Amino acid sequence: MKLQQRLPLPLPVSCGFRSSAHLPHTLQGIAEAKLGCEEFVAKLLDRRWTLPSPDTRIQQIVSAPKRIEEEDGLLKDKSWFNIPNPLLGDKITDKSGPDSSFYVIRDDLLHPLINGNKARKLDAVLPLLEDHSVTDVVTCGGCQSAHAAAVAVSCAERGLRSHLLLRGEQPDILTGYNLISTMYGNVKYVPRSVYANREETLKTHASSVAGGNGCVLSLSDILEAPLTEQIVSSSHPISTSMDDQRSLGNFSRKVVIMNEGAGDSIALLGVIRLVHHLSQSHLLGKEKAMKFVVDAGTGTTAVGLGLGAIYFGLPWKITAVMLADTLDNYRERERRLISDFKRHFRFDLDHALREIDRGAVHWVERYHPRKFGNVIKGEVEVCQEITRQTGILVDPVYTLAAWELASLLSEKEARGDAEVVMLHTGGTLGMFGLAQRYKSYFQMLKDR
Repeated sequence: MKLQQRLPLPLPVSCGFRSSAHLPHTLQGIAEAKLGCEEFVAKLLDRRWTLPSPDTRIQQIVSAPKRIEEEDGLLKDKSWFNIPNPLLGDKITDKSGPDSSFYVIRDDLLHPLINGNKARKLDAVLPLLEDHSVTDVVTCGGCQSAHAAAVAVSCAERGLRSHLLLRGEQPDILTGYNLISTMYGNVKYVPRSVYANREETLKTHASSVAGGNGCVLSLSDILEAPLTEQIVSSSHPISTSMDDQRSLGNFSRKVVIMNEGAGDSIALLGVIRLVHHLSQSHLLGKEKAMKFVVDAGTGTTAVGLGLGAIYFGLPWKITAVMLADTLDNYRERERRLISDFKRHFRFDLDHALREIDRGAVHWVERYHPRKFGNVIKGEVEVCQEITRQTGILVDPVYTLAAWELASLLSEKEARGDAEVVMLHTGGTLGMFGLAQRYKSYFQMLKDR
């Protein structure tokens, strides 16, 4: 497949990159012209991507009208049926039947190891790093972080070095995403007390990776390069030319810090690209009301869906199930991401900005709130039933939360005007780590 035109953004001369004088004319036009939302985003998306195509499978889940709900509220004894190739576009269900249903965006099938929202968030990032001759990437996450594993695999596939700071202690048995991270990247385990100050920890480790002859950058530094003259870490000033740095005898490391969960504004582009793809007339279209459901770790994917819906004028409501933080913190992260996006990509269309400022995402609690990462008794069996009946693997920490809400909304919308759509965020290799942590829960699968 032919790659789209490359639109690299410049980096400061001090780090060995091109100056803003060489900013491509097309990007200058984006910053200066008063374009319509769709035209603006279309130009913004005219770049090189990690995924060769934004395409993804869409399946429809139909549930039986009879619902047997136990006292604990879990979706036990509920019957599911997967329609692997449903009617889409103008032929989306008219809801004349007795059963409720919702659609699942199967992003868990994008890549054997880098799937779900991890692939989407890295979609625009990796080409940017390649365009600017980055040599090393430093990021962080939990012991079973799907994000850390995705970064490790993506970097290794492109000849970059990844350095992963994982929270907690090294497990006795490496498995799941922890094993993948160890195989593909350079892993360092960080005590929880130190990890609590992860921003400073990332900077310190990046500086050690860069050494005395390298430079340390964040993704924001790269995107803001035309707006500043000096963004290199003060502890690693670089003044050599690009030719000097690329010479074998005087090579300098260029180390980029990536936030936990790829929670950076450029990560939104890959999700917006997905929205653009799904809004085509032969898929979900632009006219029909949609209620999107997504589980939220950092919340970056939900914000990307919300921005895409607003930019393209879609009647889509984005609902995110909060898993790892408080409502106030998710809203603050949403405001920060949107502010960074507007600043980094020079978006200044007033009518869209007013709508964005009112909020792009509806944040809700999980049906059974709990401390992040915890599993409630019975949820593993629910995941097993869903998987057996539909062929879709969900995990009790992330995707089961979205499935629960999608199921509930689909029942409420059984005679309504809106369709319910769940974005499968992948992450199912994390089940291997959960099987170690919750041995008694997974033992029940053998005893059933």
